[in-house]
This record gives sequence, structure tokens and C-alpha cells, in this order.
Amino acid sequence: MKIPRRISTVIINSLKGGVVPRIGLPYITVGRETEIDALLHDVDLIAEGGASFRFIAGRYGSGKSFLLQTIRNYAMDRNFVVADADLSPERRLQGTRGQGLATYKELIQNMSTRTRPEGGALTLILDRWISSVQSETALESGLAPGDDGFGRLVEKKIYAVIHSLNEMVHGFDFARLLTIYYRAALDGDDGEKAKVVKWFRGEYANKTEARAELGVNIVITDDDWYEYIKLFAMFLKKAGYSGLLILIDELVNIYKIPNSITRQYNYEKILTMYNDTLQGKARHLGIIMGGTLPCIEDTRRGVFSYEALKSRLEAGRFGCDGVRDVLSPVIRLSPLTNEEMLVLIEKLAAIHAGLFEYEPALSQQDLVDFIKIEFSRIGADTNITPREVIRDFIELLNIVYQNPGIDVAGLLGSEQFEFARTEIDGEAPDKEFEEFEI
Repeated sequence: MKIPRRISTVIINSLKGGVVPRIGLPYITVGRETEIDALLHDVDLIAEGGASFRFIAGRYGSGKSFLLQTIRNYAMDRNFVVADADLSPERRLQGTRGQGLATYKELIQNMSTRTRPEGGALTLILDRWISSVQSETALESGLAPGDDGFGRLVEKKIYAVIHSLNEMVHGFDFARLLTIYYRAALDGDDGEKAKVVKWFRGEYANKTEARAELGVNIVITDDDWYEYIKLFAMFLKKAGYSGLLILIDELVNIYKIPNSITRQYNYEKILTMYNDTLQGKARHLGIIMGGTLPCIEDTRRGVFSYEALKSRLEAGRFGCDGVRDVLSPVIRLSPLTNEEMLVLIEKLAAIHAGLFEYEPALSQQDLVDFIKIEFSRIGADTNITPREVIRDFIELLNIVYQNPGIDVAGLLGSEQFEFARTEIDGEAPDKEFEEFEI
């Protein structure tokens, strides 16, 4: 594989640090074909005017974030706008101190397209929309931008898009802001355009400030930010994109909220999103949330503690080991097989050798031995995750590269090579279980 050094550096450094790289994922994607196919089916449905909602559940390090980023890249290649955010104590779905609005701000800040994959694409999207309307008008009418009547035809098309949004909740105000942006673009008023973008980003503190700068008597708040996500989805379709895909990771941060009332409000917001997408109230919108199995299935603190969600998301009676329904609302990630992990470390070995410009020092047998050693740990069949295997393997590659004469087989068989700790490895045993007799 010939991979640009910039991309291979990001891949190796990110994986060694235990995080998912935002670029270069096609070079290291292994397995998950069933899950990816199911999610791409949703993407096609969204492009046709539908909506979808999914949970991706699995252990820490099992590949949830990797799958989200993979779908993100696939969706952008299919002309979708993708917005992603990680939840945190400061970013929730609902809050009384701006936590819900903080999530909205993060989503808008990370709004990405095929030509702007790193985020910050809102201004580009608005400018591209106006430019495309002008191009369509010139093509259909045969008039040039400076001709008489051209501006009137462009405005007619602009208002057709804006009028279609008026019937939605907050659609009138959203449409009014688009009108202000269009007129500012015609006048070359970058300051006015910046104010509109500031409003769309949810950065106005109150209505007084928004009224003084833009003449609008409304701002985006904790309670209604999701309504504007639905508006964006409809607008983006009118602007020439396939739709909007929202990716929200680290759902565990809602699970960790100590106050049960606050948790319930957040789960209520999830229920609203779920109902809107499945009942057809939202269009051209997809939402995928990632979290651990306990944060979804725990009936005391998790998503399933909210009875309305539990009754909708519970697995049916026919699923069993080896037989999964990946078309259900909750996709539970199964571990990668030994063969898939072997293919993955082969790819990583090639990328590492290309990055540091050396001939690969590990033979195929060395790779097989490494996988055997990793999966021979006690409890590896249920507890080991791709993150731990990858971190161990990159450490091995670094050691072999820095010590060219080292005996790889001897290193793998020695006690000096320590495994990355799993969650269970790092837990101190309860005193009462340290010693026992039968």
C-alpha cells in the first residue's frame, strides 16, 4: 500500500494512543461488513426522504467509534453532510445550564462535507447553495448574472426553498435568517453574513442580542435545538445534498449522570428523536448514537431505565449467539474474529514499515504467533478488545524497529512483553474474594 506519510502518521499515532483516526480509515477497515451494510441501507433510505435512528452498543475498545467514523466517511462520499459530537459532562442532550445547546454547537462546528471533511463547513454550505441557485438560474434562463431580471429569477428560486421550510416548527425564523444571508451575499456584506452564521451556530446569548444585531426575536436554546437539526436536514436536501447524518458518541456520559431526574429528561429527548425519525416527522435525517452495553441495557440507570424506550428497543425472542438482527434499532457489536484481527495487524505492519521506511521485520508466522499469544489470555474470548490488541501490536512494531537485531520469537515468548490492560485487569479484586477455600 502506498499511503501518504501524513495519513499513515495519523493512523499509527491515533491507534497507539487508543483513539480512532478521522482520516485513513479505508486503509485499516476490517470486518463489520454486516453492520456497515445495514447502516448504508439506512443512508440510502435517508437520501430518498426517510429518516433513521440507531444505537451502536459494545464494550470499551470494541470498535463503536471506529464504526461511526467509517460510516461518516461513507456518508460524505455519498454527498451527505455529517455532524458528529461526543457527549461529556458539559455536553448532553438536555440540560438546564446550556448542556443541550453545547451539544448543538459541537454538532454545527463539526459539520462536514466531502470537500470539507475536517468540519466547519456551514459557511461553505450556505455559499455553495447560493452559487448553485445562481448557476441553475443562468442555465435555465440563458441570462448572465448581470442581466436585467436575473436577480429576480434567483430570488424566486431562493424563496421557493425558504417557503418550503415555513411549515416546520421554527421554520419561519430559519427561513428569515436564510433570506438575510442571501441578501448579505448579494451586497457583499461579510459582516452581516458572519452574524447569520453566528446565529445558526447558537452563539447568541439571548434574544436581546440577536434582535439588536439581526432583527430576529428568537435564539436557539436547550429546549428546541433538535428542531433546528430537523430544519437543517430539510434545507440541506434543498441545497443539493443527500441529507444530514448526526453521529453522537459516548452515550455513557448520560448513564453517569448522578441525578435520576436529569437522566430521565435526557432519555426523553432520545425518545423524541426516535419517534420523529421512525414516524416520519423528520425527513432526510439519520441519527446514530454509540455507547457501552450497560449504558443502554441497564434497567436502573441506562436507556432501558426509561420504560418507553425499553419497550421499543428490547431485543426479540429469536435472537441468540451467532444469530443477530442488525436491522433492529440497537446494533450490538460482536468481537472481531482471530482471522480478522490477523488481517488488521498485517495492514498495520505494512503501514508502519512504509511510514518509517524499513523492510517489514515480522514474518507471517510472527503475526500468527502474536495473535495466538493475545487470544490465549484467560478470558480473552469475552474481554479482549481490538483496542488492546492494536496497542500491543504497535508497541511490538516500535520495539522491533528501534532494535533491528532483536529476536522477535523470543520477545513474544518472554515475560517482559506486557499486555495492554483490559477494564477487568485493572480492577482491584474484592477483599472477600482474594482467598477462598472449597
